[in-house]
Amino acid sequence: MKSSLTACPLDCYDACGLVYDEKKLKPLKIGHTNGFLCPHLNHYDKFERIEKPRFQGKEITMEEALLKLKELLAVEFKSDVLHYRGSGNFALMQEVTDHFFANFGATLTDGSLCDGAGEAGIIEGRGSNKNMPLSEIEKSDVIIFWGRNPHTTSSHILPLIKDKTIIVIDPVKTKIAQMADLHVQIKPHTDIYLALLLARFVYINDSLNEAFIEKYASEFEEYYELTQGVRIKATLEDIGVTLGDIGDILHMTIDKKVAIVCGVGIQKYRDGADVMRSIDAFAVSLGFFGKEGCGVAYLGNSKEGMSSPFETKAKRVSKVNTDFDAFETVFIQGANPLAQMPDSLRVKNALQKKQNIVYFGLYENETSAMADLVIPAKTFLEKNDIRTSYAHNGLMVMHKQIESTIGISEYDLAAYLCQAFDIELKAEEEYLQYFKNFGVKKINGCFEVENREAVPYQNGFDTADGEFVFLEEFETQQSEAEDEFNLITPKSSRSLNSQFHREKHLYIHPSHGYKDGEEIEISSQNGSVVLEVKNDNRLREDTVLIYSGTPGVNNLTSSKHSYEGKCAVFQENKVKIAKK
Repeated sequence: MKSSLTACPLDCYDACGLVYDEKKLKPLKIGHTNGFLCPHLNHYDKFERIEKPRFQGKEITMEEALLKLKELLAVEFKSDVLHYRGSGNFALMQEVTDHFFANFGATLTDGSLCDGAGEAGIIEGRGSNKNMPLSEIEKSDVIIFWGRNPHTTSSHILPLIKDKTIIVIDPVKTKIAQMADLHVQIKPHTDIYLALLLARFVYINDSLNEAFIEKYASEFEEYYELTQGVRIKATLEDIGVTLGDIGDILHMTIDKKVAIVCGVGIQKYRDGADVMRSIDAFAVSLGFFGKEGCGVAYLGNSKEGMSSPFETKAKRVSKVNTDFDAFETVFIQGANPLAQMPDSLRVKNALQKKQNIVYFGLYENETSAMADLVIPAKTFLEKNDIRTSYAHNGLMVMHKQIESTIGISEYDLAAYLCQAFDIELKAEEEYLQYFKNFGVKKINGCFEVENREAVPYQNGFDTADGEFVFLEEFETQQSEAEDEFNLITPKSSRSLNSQFHREKHLYIHPSHGYKDGEEIEISSQNGSVVLEVKNDNRLREDTVLIYSGTPGVNNLTSSKHSYEGKCAVFQENKVKIAKK
């Protein structure tokens, strides 16, 4: 009998377990899904998908599309082909196309448009990126949401935090900030200063967890000297934090079980690794690692404890500032680089010159509109797959629910190409079983990845000597000029990157005197975009907000990498605004 169990495919913290019943998606009541779905899944069937392949604007059959793809790939130099794969579908079988393109001799990408800088900082300090499981967050007394807006990005954490002390550190007075015991409305890109000062005052107040420091962080004294380079009064005035705020944070956290839950916005900068590492260092000063109910949650390694059968050596170029001019054919899968990549005007100019752009995905967007060949993909309900999560330890089998003649799965596309170009590929079920073998059934009936630590770092950090590695230096941030604003680009509750209901506004504090609906031009050193105003008194006066996925937002952003982690730095640029 066919199983009705599946899982959400979206690139999201929650990675919900689902039941497909009577043509409706319903949440699992057990485990982290906790009986409810987010707005995207509640309305998943209402978003129109691509149903027919097309070439140069004309509808064609799938057979014709595959033949055309084969023809486009039959180039003299295989290195002239670029495979640009995103995470529009986060399940593990999506990587099967990497297997084909790597063995074919094409170029693949590396780097991150999301979390790479923060992960690099975590690995530098801890030696590995092991996330704090949801089950441990539930055991905490105090939750610090540092740049994380759970109502939008991780709503399934909300049932776990009832009756806990909540601290929010965020430039926006989000819904969780309005509910919090303390909200520190920090200036964007100054989190590192707050983290440095918190560790400094832990030391000054004689509140260090001496036993933990001696065993796992013996170089804290040197780190304390680094924190002394921060001028207290001037820095607090600049970042929008008071001594009272610091005192309140320490009073609420010392000798408590504390979970620091971080979002990706804190590391969307060139020094994003240092920001994350400094927050870890504050947690280290109070001994918040290796203990039940304590830790720092960010984005863990979703394949921790696993290996992939599709890991293949290949030439790779940056996903952040890809030189499209170097390629004859660009195969784009599960991504919308014309909207999602930074410095969109550069990307648009490069792709406009290409004769062979292939788009393989579910939805129409800027990239599909420019593509020469469009191949519709199957939805997660129309194929078998497996997924893991970067926020919890679940391993979820995604059973096929629907027979459909629309689109083609990633495996079937790779199988066609492997056969066409004489590349070995195993049966789909062999790969699925390979991934399933990493799972173990828990007491609550859910499957999790086997051998992951319930309480990470109980036996020290995964560094050479088992000790935390502290920052030795940090970059001083430049303040914005009087006519400049800090730009933040958080996730919207209505969209996921460039999927679903995309936002179309600039949000600004009412003190600047603009009217709702008024068109204004926002500009940076990279480009400009014209958007309608929405006044929002939840913002700081020195900050403007444009949601990720808003058409044109990445005209403003830089294609530079973070110093560590090869990550996009979407919030690095300051912006100016003017009436249109």
